[in-house]
Amino acid sequence: MLTNLLTPLSPVSSDSWKVHKTGHESPSAMHSDLKHPRIAYLVSRYPAVSHTFILNEVKRLRNQGFDIGVASVNPPDRAYEKMTQDELDEAASTYYVKAHGAKGALLAHIIGLKRPIAYFHGLAFAFALGGWNLKRALFGFFYFTEALMIAAWMKSNGFTHLHVHFATAAANIGLVLRKFHGCTLSFTVHGPDEFYDTRGQWLEEKISAVDFLICIGRFARSQIMKLSSGDQWGKFEICPLGVDPDYFMPHKLSKSNRPFTILCVGRLTPSKGQRVLLDACRMLHEEGRDFSLVMVGAGPDEEILKNAAREFGIADLVNFTGPLNHEQVQACYAEADVFALASFAEGIPVVLMEAMASGVPCVTTRITGIPELIRDGVDGLLVTPSDAVELSDTLAYLMDDPELRGELAREARQKVLAEYDLNKNITRLAQIFRNRLENISC
Repeated sequence: MLTNLLTPLSPVSSDSWKVHKTGHESPSAMHSDLKHPRIAYLVSRYPAVSHTFILNEVKRLRNQGFDIGVASVNPPDRAYEKMTQDELDEAASTYYVKAHGAKGALLAHIIGLKRPIAYFHGLAFAFALGGWNLKRALFGFFYFTEALMIAAWMKSNGFTHLHVHFATAAANIGLVLRKFHGCTLSFTVHGPDEFYDTRGQWLEEKISAVDFLICIGRFARSQIMKLSSGDQWGKFEICPLGVDPDYFMPHKLSKSNRPFTILCVGRLTPSKGQRVLLDACRMLHEEGRDFSLVMVGAGPDEEILKNAAREFGIADLVNFTGPLNHEQVQACYAEADVFALASFAEGIPVVLMEAMASGVPCVTTRITGIPELIRDGVDGLLVTPSDAVELSDTLAYLMDDPELRGELAREARQKVLAEYDLNKNITRLAQIFRNRLENISC
């Protein structure tokens, strides 16, 4: 297996651009008269625990007949032995740009120079993005080099369209590539990261360059509309993410004498507001309530949060699990009484959809796109961001009212079934690709 995993990373021959076959390509990949265009996905890091939804999207689009290959700028976020089988299969067929190394980069420049006008047009555009800032101009050159590598990989494998999730770093490569490669281009915009430094992310240039743009919700679309003129709005499609409700299903909680369990899943970063959740739990503890808090994830705030738990006197009540794979997270939902997410910034979190589909009542903040997913008092409870007192009071309210927890859990699952069912939304996404790509050409 390890030999197979390394195959697409090797830069030693021209064949290294080729997608390594793993048996998941659709039958149409073997014919020249493809029913669907061959689509390349570009991701910053793949597979990744926090982006399992991309893997699910790719797999289900393939099931619908699309021929999709994935290029990742960076290697997977875990060692192979910590991946699920699905992740191992994807890693085996993914083209890893940085792992292709200096030889791969040099070869890409040599190939690119065979079309000198396009090459120097793309290079000039990449440098121009940096303006008079030397560091940004240098990054522009790096993006140009990576774009050349992606272009060579796409050409070698017959991909005619490039799709990028998140309009951030990987999308910079897509923007540069669009200027010289001539392929069609689309992005999926999630927010909120894309909306913080719109000038630094060249977001207006990206909106202008893409053939179409997919927004995961209405809030994301509103932010893109704010940055563009009305004649661009026809490019924008809304297609929510989703989860598999047959995989994430309600489970009866065990009858053991375990304490009331609060679950939080997400990267340990300032934007997730986990310190506010810890402070809220401190208040619950001071009220004499019996509970445990399970925090799933890893990130730069891990030691800070562990120190905060000790400072608040609740270290014994908090279980920092570290990163868990999809199957392990599913088991956590089965043991949770409440899911809590105290974020300051989100798009529409997939972890909330997973919890809702699993029949776990949710408490989260009324920010950005979250109210599209959760109607306060119907599908879950929404609180003011940064307000630890309100969060603590809301958690206590749910602890004392099992009937309300059950009602919220039932409504939440129905909301997912109606609007965030992965299979339904992938069918919707597939139709967007079909409709858009049949009207444009490379």
